[in-house]
Amino acid sequence: MGKEQFEEMDEEMTVELELDDGTNVTCAIITILEVEGKDYIVLMPLDENGQNDDGEIWFYRYSENPNDPNEEPQLDYIDDDAEYEKVEEAFDEYLDSCEFDELVTLDGEANE
Repeated sequence: MGKEQFEEMDEEMTVELELDDGTNVTCAIITILEVEGKDYIVLMPLDENGQNDDGEIWFYRYSENPNDPNEEPQLDYIDDDAEYEKVEEAFDEYLDSCEFDELVTLDGEANE
């Protein structure tokens, strides 16, 4: 995976991902989860209008350099199915523990 750029837009954290084919995708950062001692970031890819209409969610391994807090965090693709499923389960539990419709807004209005 290529370089990531973290920036704040309207108090919503987003990250710019460079995909393998060279295209850039802006993703909203939903949360960072800890699973079995490792951190994972949950991203929601956004279209050019800042929307996500299909509910697609991406999971990546997430790590920061403890020696340099200013260094960009590292995102790594999860290529192990069992590991991915654990992160998916942890995210389901996270959703159960909070009101998901507060997180997802379409056209600026909360889902009812």
